[in-house]
Amino acid sequence: MKTYTIFFLAFIISFTSFAQVKPGVISSTVKDSKNEAIAGATVRLFKATDTAAITTRITDGDGKFQFNNIDKGSYLLKITAVGKKEFNSSPLHIEENKGITLPVIIMLPAKSTELAEVVIKAKRPLIQMEIDRTVVNVDAMISSASSNTLEVLEKTPGIVVNSSGDITLNGRSGVMVLIDGRPTYMSGQDLSLYLKSLPGALLDKIELMDNPPARYDASGNAIINIKLKKSRIGGFIGSFSTGYSQGEYGRNNNALNLNYNYKKINLFGSVGYNYEKNYSNDNMTRSFFDTNNTPTSTVSLLNNQEFKSNGLNTNIGLDYAASPNTTYGFQVNLNDNKNNDLLNYNSGNYNAGQLDNVGRGNTIGDNNRTNLGSNINFLHKFGKTGKELSADVNYLNYRSTGNQSLINNLYQPDGAPISNDEFLYNLPSKINIYTAKADYVQTMKNNAKFEAGFKTSFVNNDNKSDYYNITEQGPVIDNGQSNHFKFRENINSAYINAQKGWKYLSIQFGLRLENTQSKGNQLGNEIVQQSQFTKNYTQLFPSLFLNYKFDTVGRNTLNFSISKRINRPNYQYLNPFVFFKDKYSYSSGNPLLTPQYQFRYELKYQYKQLLRMGLSYNRFTDVIFQTTQVVDDVFIKKPENVAFGYMLLLNTSITITPAEWWTFYLEPQFSKMGLDGMAYGKKLDPSTYVARIGIYNQFQFKKGWSAELGSYYASRDLNGQTFTSGMYRVNAGIQKKIWKDKGSIRINMDDIFHSWVYENRSVGLDRAYSFQTNESDTQRFGLALTYRFGKDTFTRKSKHKNNALDEEKGRM
Repeated sequence: MKTYTIFFLAFIISFTSFAQVKPGVISSTVKDSKNEAIAGATVRLFKATDTAAITTRITDGDGKFQFNNIDKGSYLLKITAVGKKEFNSSPLHIEENKGITLPVIIMLPAKSTELAEVVIKAKRPLIQMEIDRTVVNVDAMISSASSNTLEVLEKTPGIVVNSSGDITLNGRSGVMVLIDGRPTYMSGQDLSLYLKSLPGALLDKIELMDNPPARYDASGNAIINIKLKKSRIGGFIGSFSTGYSQGEYGRNNNALNLNYNYKKINLFGSVGYNYEKNYSNDNMTRSFFDTNNTPTSTVSLLNNQEFKSNGLNTNIGLDYAASPNTTYGFQVNLNDNKNNDLLNYNSGNYNAGQLDNVGRGNTIGDNNRTNLGSNINFLHKFGKTGKELSADVNYLNYRSTGNQSLINNLYQPDGAPISNDEFLYNLPSKINIYTAKADYVQTMKNNAKFEAGFKTSFVNNDNKSDYYNITEQGPVIDNGQSNHFKFRENINSAYINAQKGWKYLSIQFGLRLENTQSKGNQLGNEIVQQSQFTKNYTQLFPSLFLNYKFDTVGRNTLNFSISKRINRPNYQYLNPFVFFKDKYSYSSGNPLLTPQYQFRYELKYQYKQLLRMGLSYNRFTDVIFQTTQVVDDVFIKKPENVAFGYMLLLNTSITITPAEWWTFYLEPQFSKMGLDGMAYGKKLDPSTYVARIGIYNQFQFKKGWSAELGSYYASRDLNGQTFTSGMYRVNAGIQKKIWKDKGSIRINMDDIFHSWVYENRSVGLDRAYSFQTNESDTQRFGLALTYRFGKDTFTRKSKHKNNALDEEKGRM
């Protein structure tokens, strides 16, 4: 108590003798009772007359903060930090042409009577609503430690991952996935495999952005930003997590995070390893009709697939504070993933109700992927002028060596052989991406801000598909079914963004200019004719945000926004070659694809963290749409541009606390969506109403016990030329803190009733109809152990944010 009294009296004495500095400036340094700087503390400035909130600052790595361009008058300071008692100042009087530098502000521990050890207890909520995004704190999800990143996404409100691994946010496909500046640069199955190789314990939070500002690339109908853990605590600290889950097969996820912060150096790194075995059962029935709509034939397909994968992910980085105003940094990320799968399929072909032939076959696939990403970044602040300049350069290297061995046998109904085909695909690919960007930010007086920047990127994509027939003499290449596709792309962009705030109203306007130059080249061979295409287009992407506060502290806010975005085709979508899946299923790209554009209009209302409602109208032109062409009894999937699509969406989020130990989240979402266009000469105009309802409960009990219970319901949905029937799932988990709250034991159950089963039926096919059911290993029991170690001394925060790769990495 004597120590507290000394610090408190010293502060009171020094507080009365602050100095005058530059006009309109209030500045100081925030430290704890051990005289260590407190970074990341929230400093709020209020009018002393009516306690109206003026602005907010966050203390830097040295605990310093500064308010500029403050008008004459009386003000109050309120400072908050985790584990500290709230600080409230006496009135500060700013005279004409004068400023104030306060002495060091000491913040005392929130709950302690001894300085020898301070125990900080803080619990982040599962969901936090911000004005331009929804933030999901992954560690608050008990099952995250025994899950991989794709499974964490599946449990995130608003996100749906379909049976093909495609990710949608609030019903919209074409989502750009970011990983904290790290490369994903993939889509579809490749992205799915990559996310499965990242243990959930490596994740810090997930940001969901329906309507990103001009600073972000214009690509993607929405943005999912996955932030990996990077500690902001000084000294040497770390965390370890290991988890195992059991369904039909077992999986394990392990992660180690380390951080060392000393003076000007912040060194951080992580390593994660996962192993997974899974299954997928597809049962399909396809019916065919003549011009009079009379049934002619039927094909039944049963595909049973098992696959195994193991992934290693390592990340290391360094931040160096060369001066109080300048920071340099670099990061290197390596992801190595090996997977193999076995697909067995059986088919029956019926003509006029009679079995005509039977097919049996299998596909054995092996694939090794290595992703290497590197980043160099720079941040400079121009003194205390409110100006800052940041830049980063990235190089990405993607390598894949894969092969598929296929056997396709056809028999008479009595078992007599008709044909026997055995062939091999060799599938090497490599991608190199180079990006560079710079951003300038200037904070001005009267709550105004200006931003500007540019970005350039170069992509070289090289994919080969060599087809070999297996003969008695060995493999013989078939050039007629082989392919070599190269794609190059250069995107140059620049943007400006301006903000201005008043007491109740704030406005933000952004304008982004993007020029795209691309060239595709199917090299051809002795049999396949060479083909090329080039595309060059320039577009403007405006965005406007209006925000109105009904009170001075922002408890009730109304927001209106308008924006335009682009969704460029994935690189592989432009490859015109036809690929074999099974005897009755092929896929092909389309070099004639043009970008899809989205115009979004949204009105949102938010009341504290209790209620958030958004009504938006989304209009899509040249929709990139996976169509299905029926040729005889074969389905060929091919992406096409459909003239028009729309979505009217009502999105609601409710957070209430029925009891001190219980937090309840309700996420209802209702939409009407539809298309209007043509596909292979046939009118394509499906539409449907969609409801998605998520319910999440968090329980905090005594003695370190906590639990969660959640459920999610998705009604009928439209995906490509397919309607998906309604389905639901229920998850639960329980956690016990151990080792003085530094460790935890977690138990969870996913898809308790194994009800997450897809039922798909086709729409708009030419004289054909398809019905499919798909189930996988979603019903699981998990067990995980987590542990935090090390000793922290003070906090620092790296301000660098890298989104130079946001566009490219979502399309590979």
